[in-house]
Amino acid sequence: MVGSICDVLPAAAALLGAPDAFDALGLAERVGDVRRVAVVLVDGMGWHLLPELAADAPLLASVLARQTGRLDELACTFPSTTPTSLVSLGTGVPPGEHGVLGFTVKLPDSDRVLNHIFWRDDPPPTQWQPVATWFERLRRAGLSAGAVLPAHFIGSGLTEAAYRGAKFHATNPDDDYAGRLVDVLAAGPGLVYGYTAQLDTAAHLCGIGSPEWHAAAADVDALLTRLVEALPPDAALLVTADHGGLNVPPAARVDLDADPRLAAGVHAVAGDPRVRYLHTVDGATPDVVAAWSEVLAGRAEVYSRDDAVAAGLFGPVRPEHLRRIGDVVVTCTGDTAVLATDHEPPEVARLVGFHGAATAAEMAIPLITFRG
Repeated sequence: MVGSICDVLPAAAALLGAPDAFDALGLAERVGDVRRVAVVLVDGMGWHLLPELAADAPLLASVLARQTGRLDELACTFPSTTPTSLVSLGTGVPPGEHGVLGFTVKLPDSDRVLNHIFWRDDPPPTQWQPVATWFERLRRAGLSAGAVLPAHFIGSGLTEAAYRGAKFHATNPDDDYAGRLVDVLAAGPGLVYGYTAQLDTAAHLCGIGSPEWHAAAADVDALLTRLVEALPPDAALLVTADHGGLNVPPAARVDLDADPRLAAGVHAVAGDPRVRYLHTVDGATPDVVAAWSEVLAGRAEVYSRDDAVAAGLFGPVRPEHLRRIGDVVVTCTGDTAVLATDHEPPEVARLVGFHGAATAAEMAIPLITFRG
């Protein structure tokens, strides 16, 4: 049975002896007794991208060849987007419980659409995301929990939602990031978390398989190699991702704001191009479901909110989180993307690589385990 991104930190905490932590991934059988655990999330390093990444990544090639470390397949949570996955990682629960239900969501009782990447303190993170993180739980158990993050991440709403409770170690672009991670890991027993966005950025801007993406793969591999080589004997390194991705060609793009059939009855638009949340005018939901189902037949699954929740897309959903989901949920299949040029910044339409939907290319992620 494939595990989930929600299982990673509870399993790491169990290795460290945290109470109420459960090792659903069987990590103890692989690494034995450890006093230190590093968890590194490589944004955008999907399971199905590993063979192509390995061309420029000797360590990943060795992992794929079963010569180094241990490789397992996990699944991220839906939508397969960074804010949702990071909070699922940090809390160990699915999006319906933690409430960070997409890249963007419309605030209930407001026309404002919240972009979780640019979120600061409105709404307050502890109210918007009420679930305790594993960093908090480790600290309450008297165990060390740190996160080595870019300085501009610290203090953001997303960082607080996903990692609150961690002792933050800020880094700048010119810093030796691998060195900082190694130093924090060596400073004492406990959990250390790290994150790199290079690969995902290259995929979005230049496309999966582009020279820039392959260069990012080489940089990520060099980072991971340094961490593996510097692991203390009593340490484990867990490498995972938040989602995969795919390129969307121009012919596969649909602009809802350029098609009156798709715009009819829609009051507000959230989500992202692979998963759209449509908030409808009063009484229009059935007509919107019907119109979108007809126009995007064979290219997307179209649900009412109730049907999407009943299908278990988000896991169990707290009642107070329900209205963060659109009245209509559109999840693309194949390589389709739904743009919203009147609702989003123009740079969204210029992206090459996308993710967010429920395809295997987007949802499957690796877990690579190393022992010092």
